[in-house]
Amino acid sequence: MPARRTVALVTGANKGIGYQVAAQLAKRGMTVLLGARNRAWGVKAAETLRAAGAGDVRPIVMDVTDPDSVGAAATHLDIHFRRLDVLVNNAATYDEAARAACTGDTRHLPSGADLDVVRAVFETNVFGVITVTNAMLPLLSRSSAPRIVNVSSGLGSLSAMSDPDGPLGKIPPSIGYIPSKTALNAVTVQYAREYRDTALLVNAADPGPCATELNPTAVRTAAAGARVAVRLATLGPDGPTGGFFNDDGPVPW
Repeated sequence: MPARRTVALVTGANKGIGYQVAAQLAKRGMTVLLGARNRAWGVKAAETLRAAGAGDVRPIVMDVTDPDSVGAAATHLDIHFRRLDVLVNNAATYDEAARAACTGDTRHLPSGADLDVVRAVFETNVFGVITVTNAMLPLLSRSSAPRIVNVSSGLGSLSAMSDPDGPLGKIPPSIGYIPSKTALNAVTVQYAREYRDTALLVNAADPGPCATELNPTAVRTAAAGARVAVRLATLGPDGPTGGFFNDDGPVPW
């Protein structure tokens, strides 16, 4: 493959926002590795995108909660591409409390939290991001313009959720999904701090409320939600790092 072709990896990309991020990056001429836990899901998604003219999309099996799976994916990238230019940490899970937060259901509150469920959410949404990022950093270090985008959520904004008169202040409390996105934002800043004096830019993206499995009644499309992640994935050398952004600009922490 031409040395100048950008190589991108998108986790959890067989559906939803990740699928649309993969499609949009591929249409920009990148070779996109479409991550999916299940090989059949990934193959089908990649074939569908290629058939629609998205470009060079290739499935790769990756379970972000399984270090062996992540390690195997890193080895595959090393053998076939020798580097990685863009990492989009999109894979995420949610619990019923997260769905409740989106629908106004008050049956799932912190006082009744199932800690096993909370741990499972953090395992994917926070620890999974760290696992993947650390496995891919050696490959990213070989890129002249490496970018990491962590797909977060405006629900994780402490400022917004603390305002009782704001739209997020009216959402019922949740101890699983929402705090996991707040933690992800903090993780984003810490990586950005570590690599501040390098070419690596690390940012968090807020897609907004999109019509996905988490929030199927939302009006905004997954394709629209993917745009901010794509913008952050294609920042120029003078772009920001350690920030949290939506379509309108910086999101308050």
